[in-house]
Amino acid sequence: MYDQAEKNMGQSLNGPREVLKRLSRAPLAMAGLVTVLILVVAAVFAGYIAPYGYADQDLMAAFEEPSRTHIFGTDEFGRDIFSRIVYGARVSLQVGFIAVGIAVFVGGFLGAIAGYYGGFADNAIMRAMDILLSIPSILLAIAIAASLGPGLFNLMIAVGISSTPNYARIVRGSVLSIRSQEFVEAAKAVGSSDLRIIMKHIIPNCLAPIIVQSTLGVAIAILTAAGLSFIGLGIQPPIPEWGAMLSGGREYIRDYAYMTIFPGLAIMITILALNFLGDGLRDALDPKLKR
Repeated sequence: MYDQAEKNMGQSLNGPREVLKRLSRAPLAMAGLVTVLILVVAAVFAGYIAPYGYADQDLMAAFEEPSRTHIFGTDEFGRDIFSRIVYGARVSLQVGFIAVGIAVFVGGFLGAIAGYYGGFADNAIMRAMDILLSIPSILLAIAIAASLGPGLFNLMIAVGISSTPNYARIVRGSVLSIRSQEFVEAAKAVGSSDLRIIMKHIIPNCLAPIIVQSTLGVAIAILTAAGLSFIGLGIQPPIPEWGAMLSGGREYIRDYAYMTIFPGLAIMITILALNFLGDGLRDALDPKLKR
């Protein structure tokens, strides 16, 4: 019985090949996947792709409009905007993925404990999550960032903590539906510890909703980070970040609109691509839609 339970474990998460095959049937999802991969490549190889350093200044070329030399133009310090956007992809994706990683780890752990043990632990954890959910996530992130101070690390902490309740609720709901399954009962019958049951049997069966929410969560995290940087609570100059670039260019928007258009487009395209990918993964990982 236990061997059969091991074989059946993880049925809620389809094989990678099947998921990719079903994902390929959704053009928008594939477009989102390709766009995200391009952004990741640009972030990793920014030093080779960007024609200039993100902090290189040429005051004689300040406010130069898009041209063959500077395809996105230059800012008030003569810095190449295209290069800064490319380097900014590294910062924005780093914030997005690490912040979501923090939220998944903390929220997933709390949700698994609440769903598996129930009772007092469930009430205490979920009431705390309800309190956090009663505060708009952007306001919670602003409060945390203001308390910790500006900076990359503090920004990731603020965005991650503000997203934690969503993952706690998702994991708790999945655990509640899984903990009474036969393979969990079989694991208990052979003497497996609670930690082993949670990590080896329950968490793998919660991966599908976590993956979907994480993909969408990265988009939200990038947007939140851009908003915090826009108001001065995120990344500090001269490190390039798309929200900070928007903030820096807003006072010149009447005469040099390109300074805000290109960073804004970078944010918009990234969020749109991640949303398309998240929607596609939701459909590909949904066993009810299996054909």
